[in-house]
Amino acid sequence: MFMAAPGVSAASVAGAGALRSGMAAGIAAAASAAAAPLALRIVAECPVSKARACELTLPHCAVSTPVFMPVGTQGTLKGITSSQLEALGCQICLGNTYHLGMRPGPELIKKANGLHGFMDWKRNLLTDSGGFQMVSLVELSEVTEEGVRFRSPYDGKEILLTPEESIGIQNSLGSDIMMQLDDVVSSTVTGPRVEEAMHRSIRWLDRCIKANGNPDRQNLFAIIQGGLDPELRKTCLEEMTKRAVPGFAIGGLSGGEEKEHFWKMVTLSTDHLPREKPRYLMGVGYATDLVVCVALGCDMFDCVFPTRTARFGSALVPWGSLQLKHKQFAKDFQPIDSDCECATCRRYSRAFLHALFKSDTAAMHHITVHNIAYQMSLMRSVRQSIVEQSFPTFVRRFMERMYSSQEKYPSWAVEALASVGITLE
Repeated sequence: MFMAAPGVSAASVAGAGALRSGMAAGIAAAASAAAAPLALRIVAECPVSKARACELTLPHCAVSTPVFMPVGTQGTLKGITSSQLEALGCQICLGNTYHLGMRPGPELIKKANGLHGFMDWKRNLLTDSGGFQMVSLVELSEVTEEGVRFRSPYDGKEILLTPEESIGIQNSLGSDIMMQLDDVVSSTVTGPRVEEAMHRSIRWLDRCIKANGNPDRQNLFAIIQGGLDPELRKTCLEEMTKRAVPGFAIGGLSGGEEKEHFWKMVTLSTDHLPREKPRYLMGVGYATDLVVCVALGCDMFDCVFPTRTARFGSALVPWGSLQLKHKQFAKDFQPIDSDCECATCRRYSRAFLHALFKSDTAAMHHITVHNIAYQMSLMRSVRQSIVEQSFPTFVRRFMERMYSSQEKYPSWAVEALASVGITLE
C-alpha cells in the first residue's frame, strides 16, 4: 500500500545539492541498467507526414503501432471481460496505479502473480504512475518535492505517493510498461506553477529510474511536461531525452486546452523525441484526434472515452456516433454499423439495444464491445494505410466520412494536417 503521510517527513528531499545528486544518480542508474525488454522496429513511414507504422516488442507479445490502448482503471475494463478484449485484437491495455494501490493493494496483486494473473490477461499492460490524480483529485491532494499527498476518496485516510512508492507499486503489478511519477498540472494552468512542475518532473524521473527494481523486465517511460509553453516543453525534452529510458510519453495535454494549442505542443514534442523510441500521447481517444496525431508522429494512445461514452448509450461509428437511447432508434433494425464485424453488430439491432437500455445494464456491455472494436479497427486501418504508402488518401477519406462537408472540418485539424503536408481538398 501507499505509505502514510506523517506531519513532518524525515525523508523529504533536502536542498538543491541533494536534488542534483539524485539527478546524477538517476542518469547513472539509467545508463548502467541492463537493456529493458523493449525493441521498436519501424516498419514503414509516410513519405508526406510524420506518420509511421512500427512493431513494438514487449515481454508478453508484439504490439503493432499506431495503437489505441483501452483503459482498465481497476484491473478490468468496465463492461467487458479480458477474454473479450483479447478477441477484439487488443495487444496492450492500461491499469491505474493509484486506484490499484488503494484497493485491492499491491501486496494482494503480487500474490496473484502480478496484475496479469490477477485479471487473467496474457498480453501487455501499461500502468500509469498515479500522477494524473493530482489533477482529477486536486481537491484531495497536495504536491511537495517529496511526493504528492492524497486524502483517500474511499476512507479519507491521508497517504503519500512518492516517485519511489509509485515505481514500487508498479513493480509489484508487473506491468510491461511503467510510467514515471510526474508533477501534473491542468493544461489550462499558466504561470510559474507550470515551470515548477516541469522541473520537478525531471527530478522525479531520476528518482523513478533509480527506484526501478526490474529494469530487465519492466520498461519505464518518461513523461514530457511543460504545459502550453513551447520553451518549457523544449527544456523538458532536452533534459529527459538525455536519460536512457525505453520510451517517452507526451503528457500535460487533453485537459481542456484549445485544440490549436494542443496540436502544436504535440508536433513540437515529436520533432524533438528520438526516432528509435516509442512516442505515447496520453489521454487521447477521439477518432479525429487519433488520426491527426498519428500524422504528427505519435505511436501510442489511451483514453477512457470509448468505454465511458458506451455507458451513456453512445456508439462510435465512422460518421460520428449514435445516441442509442434516443427514441429515433426504437424501430431501427439495422446493426450499429453494417460494416463492423464485432459480436454486437453481428447479433443485435439498434432497436434491441435501445429497448435494452431501459431495463438491463447488458446494453452498456454490448455497446462497450462495439466501441472497443471500432477503435481497434480504426487503428488497424490507419496502420495499413501507412504500410501501403497511402496514409494521406486515408486521412482525406476518413475526414470526408466523419464530416458531411469540408465546411464542418475542425479548423485545428485542417491546420495540423497541413503542417505535415496533408491537404484536405
